[in-house]
Amino acid sequence: MKVKAYFLATLIFLVGTASQAQTTDTLYTRYPLLTVDNALVVAGFIAATAAAAPADRYFTCQLQDDARQANRAYNRGATIFRLFGQPGALFAGGGLYVAGRAGGNRRLEDLGLHSMESIFIASVITGATKIVAGRARPRISKDNARNFKLFRGLKGDNYESFPSGHTTAAFAFASIVTAETSHWNSNSRWIVGPLMYGAATLTGVSRIYNNAHWASDVLAGAAVGTITGVQVFRYQHSHPDNWLDKKFLRAGLSVSNTGALMPILSITRR
Repeated sequence: MKVKAYFLATLIFLVGTASQAQTTDTLYTRYPLLTVDNALVVAGFIAATAAAAPADRYFTCQLQDDARQANRAYNRGATIFRLFGQPGALFAGGGLYVAGRAGGNRRLEDLGLHSMESIFIASVITGATKIVAGRARPRISKDNARNFKLFRGLKGDNYESFPSGHTTAAFAFASIVTAETSHWNSNSRWIVGPLMYGAATLTGVSRIYNNAHWASDVLAGAAVGTITGVQVFRYQHSHPDNWLDKKFLRAGLSVSNTGALMPILSITRR
């Protein structure tokens, strides 16, 4: 609990610093939803997942080594980063939303809401894929990393290995937090990016260490989470009048003299 509280406090501090670094509002910007960069990211993840698949057993054997499994620091680290993925990322997003709403900070409220949105959408995609792929977890099929069977995921958790849900949530959170804070202040990416993506990566490693996933499961989860987070960021910034924002962001929108929608960054409490 102390680790989660420290992480959330650090993130709130970074967000607050980033939001004060600019006087010109950049909360909403028109972005194309599909870009060459997006295609390259997708292609890169597909290539990485395909490359990791033949080495699934190798990575699992390395992290299941008796000495590593007996290491207390590794065990504690795996627990911390597993919790960061689920439910930590969702709790952090909820905490940011509540803090922003209570303090009248539009950007913090926006970040929390869209973080939860990203995690939810990415988790739905991953959950559906798990059911369809029906891949056996390493603890069930330690000698056969290619143990897939269509719709076998309906039989339960033991056959829901592909992709990793914890990794999906961690990367969905990392991608949108990095994108949002970089949008407010480009210099923040050098602090927030390594912090968030580093934690998400260690979440994926923890799932292999815990014998719950193959390496390719982790890479697939990272792909779903990252791409979903980026797309949610682009969509919300290109559609400031979307239903979700109008419904759940307390600090709403005003109309400028030119008729453009502008965010209200501070509110007066009643």
